[in-house]
Amino acid sequence: MKIALVILFAILGIALSAIILMQEGKSQGLGAISGMAESYWSKNRGRSIEGSLEKFTKYGAVAFFVVALILDVIW
Repeated sequence: MKIALVILFAILGIALSAIILMQEGKSQGLGAISGMAESYWSKNRGRSIEGSLEKFTKYGAVAFFVVALILDVIW
């Protein structure tokens, strides 16, 4: 059981790192100053690949911390 959780913990850590690195930066450049940062892509972000990456990041982080807590309790 411990070995399976350690392997899952390592896989989640690597996957979470890869997902975070695949995301775009949050800087909006000079468009944020003039109010032109609002665009079609920012309005429909939840349906895009970027929105999916953000969802996977949230769920992956929760799973990572749950497995870390379980490993801490049983170790």
